[in-house]
Amino acid sequence: MKKTLLSFAFAFVFYLGAFAQLQTPEQFLGYQPGDRFTPHHRMVDYFEYVASQNPNIKLIQYGETNEKRPLIIAILSSPENMAKLEQIRTDNLKRAGLMEGTPSSEIPINWMSFNVHGNESVGMEAAISSFYTLADPNNAKSQEWLKNQIVIIDPCINPDGRDRYSNWYNQKMNTTLQPDLQSQEHNEPWPGGRANHYLFDLNRDWAWQVQVESQQRMKVYQQWMPQLHLDFHEQGIDQPFYMAPAAEPLHEQLTPFQHEFQDIFGRNTAKYFDEMGRFYFTKERFDLLYPSYGDTYPMYNGAIGMTIEQGGGGRGGIGGYNSVGDTVTLSSRIAGHYTAAMSAAEVTSKNSKRLVDEFATYFKNNSSSPKGKYKSFVIKGGSNPSQVAKLLELLDKNGIKYGKAGSKAGLKGFEYQSGKAGVSFSTDENDIVINAYQPKSVLAQVLFEPNPTLNDSITYDITSWAMPYAYGLQAFALESRLDAAGDYQKPEFTPNPVGQTPVAYLASWQGTRDVAFLSALLNAKIRVKYAEYPFEVEGKSYPAGSLIITKGGNEYVADFDKKVSDAANKFGVKLATTQTGYVDKGKDFGSPNVKVIQAPKVALVGGNGTSSLSFGEIWHFFEKDLNYPLSNLDAASMGGYDLSKYDVLILPATYGPALNAAAQQKITDWVKAGGKLIALDGALNLFANKEGFALKNFDSEDDKKAAEKADAALSKQERLEPYLGMERLETASGTAGAIYEIKMDQTHPLGYGTGGKFYTLKNNSNRFTYLTGGANAGVIATNDSYRTGYIGYKIKSKMGESLAIGAEQQGRGQIVYFVDNPIFRGFWESGKLVLSNAIFMVGQ
Repeated sequence: MKKTLLSFAFAFVFYLGAFAQLQTPEQFLGYQPGDRFTPHHRMVDYFEYVASQNPNIKLIQYGETNEKRPLIIAILSSPENMAKLEQIRTDNLKRAGLMEGTPSSEIPINWMSFNVHGNESVGMEAAISSFYTLADPNNAKSQEWLKNQIVIIDPCINPDGRDRYSNWYNQKMNTTLQPDLQSQEHNEPWPGGRANHYLFDLNRDWAWQVQVESQQRMKVYQQWMPQLHLDFHEQGIDQPFYMAPAAEPLHEQLTPFQHEFQDIFGRNTAKYFDEMGRFYFTKERFDLLYPSYGDTYPMYNGAIGMTIEQGGGGRGGIGGYNSVGDTVTLSSRIAGHYTAAMSAAEVTSKNSKRLVDEFATYFKNNSSSPKGKYKSFVIKGGSNPSQVAKLLELLDKNGIKYGKAGSKAGLKGFEYQSGKAGVSFSTDENDIVINAYQPKSVLAQVLFEPNPTLNDSITYDITSWAMPYAYGLQAFALESRLDAAGDYQKPEFTPNPVGQTPVAYLASWQGTRDVAFLSALLNAKIRVKYAEYPFEVEGKSYPAGSLIITKGGNEYVADFDKKVSDAANKFGVKLATTQTGYVDKGKDFGSPNVKVIQAPKVALVGGNGTSSLSFGEIWHFFEKDLNYPLSNLDAASMGGYDLSKYDVLILPATYGPALNAAAQQKITDWVKAGGKLIALDGALNLFANKEGFALKNFDSEDDKKAAEKADAALSKQERLEPYLGMERLETASGTAGAIYEIKMDQTHPLGYGTGGKFYTLKNNSNRFTYLTGGANAGVIATNDSYRTGYIGYKIKSKMGESLAIGAEQQGRGQIVYFVDNPIFRGFWESGKLVLSNAIFMVGQ
């Protein structure tokens, strides 16, 4: 039989002979690939073994996970290419304009990432087999491919999630293959192995880099900037195999060649699948819009990014029945990914020069003539220094250049806050300009674009993410080029001195670093107050919510001044001081309206019925942003907990009956006894329209009649929508990351530090009336509060005059409602302050 890629696809299952001095995965691991799941440490052992046998492999540990598992990549190529590896790497950066100089080599870089989702567990198994084939010096075909490329294999992006799944499955699996999907081994418990240690979806963290795995990986990615990136996943067991080309919506910034090469890869891979008699599909479901995926992020960085989806997933296990009764085995799933990986190596080799040339053209064209509507973006540097500093950190992580705007007048642009175009403004020396005339042109435009073009309403993720909204900053987008007046110098932080104890230290309350500072003080048992009213003292003005750390009440704290100064210096918080508690305006520091912040004991509820992602976002926020103690409780065990140990209870987004009736009553009694409950997103449904609670949906008789009238007014064409168009019709009642301006009540603790505005990312269509007898601290005041992102026409006109953030008194306690998730994926930075208001300020 003629030796084709098809024969390679089965080489890892049926070993046909010993290659000199290199053990197969089966020989090394002691079982045939597909018989069981390989623990992460054994994969690392095998990669180290192969690298020790082949001098043309470079193995790099680029970091470690939260659970201390190593993160590794393997770099493979021909002996000639490996001898000049550093030159090839730097030539690639020169080609992208990220380094000075002219490249002299023309070798593309093909990066393959596996197992970003832990329970899409075939990925790492396929990485082992693919690595073996490419590393085997006796495999003439693979060695020929390597002459024309550098291959980088990241065998497991998410080791913590992967081991969570594989360890559980290896414990539960039957010795005899059991494909019955009702069997225990096919039904992993909450939270599942998909996410990382903090239950974040790492495939949605490429741009934001909230998680440590992403932060470490992206540093290496930026050092290589590959021409090709394959992201290996799994989907439902009834879906055979998906590969590029991608589905609509496809971002308008993508180039014709990026589209074309996806098709080249898809057709090449389909050829081998056809020979094998395997099914597949393309151009469906997986679009290229949201910028933080493992396919879109590389696309916006000049590469060909491609998602590969093998049918199986966590339910598939070692083997499971699909809907037609066929057994989908782990071995067959490995073969699918393996074939796609080898196909990628083949088409990269065949198109190596064109990949390099088109990559260079991409950066040249985008740097000199960016195609997006908006060519420059201005951030008003004085709008919120704390949040500006956070945004600049993000730009630095992504290699996006920015500069000092300088003093310029007569400018016009789109104003993010108002959502209006043609607004006149001027810049000053504190402002920051990001223009699109730079190597990272496309990524910069995508992250800041006010209104992404959406050519299909059926999307796989959110449709808006503009950074000024996420960080709550005043900003403008210009259709013209605005060059920087020079390098932007980040404000130099002068450490707070330790001197004679003032009557009080005063600190701002504007962003996450201020909350982290408060957390450090509370952890050190330092008493902190906040002002309920704006005040002036010694000629300076301070808004409500400002932190007041007084000498009085802290006499018992050893080294009080040093501890306060050290904490402020650690987080870059500038302290003001005053020698009097007698204010010129507002309330004196001894007033009952200057509240002591009692350090809350906080618990977070998780488990079946709660969103693991929402749970993880809060958990990570407490541990990594605030370093504040948090107890994690299981919803199923609420009946046995002593809730009197906690002052604050947080319910993340929930679905279905996360809490039974007895647990809900126990929590209600706890609130009435003085507890504070914070409910997010879907958790509000536990209280909405229930007797004794102020939270109500728009479900009055008038609303129902209006809805019936609207339905009756549907056009004949819509009522007769063909069956295959029903999915699109259903989107008319949904939303996918629409951004709304929330009018905040700055006199309420929930509104502190917001300046009266907050931008929420709406991923649900829930509408609640204003609270009666409660605090409507944040509201969607009018339908004009909409800013950007997809929201169905059936509900868009109804969002005005609805609750977004509120609080109601229940006995001696309070319930705080967040209709939307305020810290979505950890990158919605401005929401962290509002959530912190609920945790630390409300009810003191």
